[in-house]
Amino acid sequence: MKAEQIFSIANLIAMLGWIILAVAPRWILTRKIVLSGAIPLLLSVAYLVLIVLFFGSTDGGFGSLAGVMKLFTNEWATLAGWIHYLAFDLFVGTWEVKDSQAKGISHWFVVPCLFLTFMLGPIGFLLYSVLRFFLAKEMKND
Repeated sequence: MKAEQIFSIANLIAMLGWIILAVAPRWILTRKIVLSGAIPLLLSVAYLVLIVLFFGSTDGGFGSLAGVMKLFTNEWATLAGWIHYLAFDLFVGTWEVKDSQAKGISHWFVVPCLFLTFMLGPIGFLLYSVLRFFLAKEMKND
């Protein structure tokens, strides 16, 4: 399979996860497919395969910015990096939804955080953390 095909499949899988996470967070399929961590795990498997197959055959590395830039001139390394982002950002979005449900935060407040987590990762996480600080309800452990 070509890198571009894997890229398209990974994007489609992640996008479907984000959509149902935002639109139907309490739906049974959302719980089984996204909130369970299944999609981030699937993306993580793809990432592992790419790293095992291609990481040693690329130039560059993580020791300097120049090394990272060189590493990402290889399409397979770039694809692995992209899938890394897809998996971790969706994992964070999943946590945001699960945490907001546990803390009694309205999903309407979480949706903008999800969008920003999807598009700009840490900024969405930061927004959710601020939101959580102000809106989380204390839950009693009876």
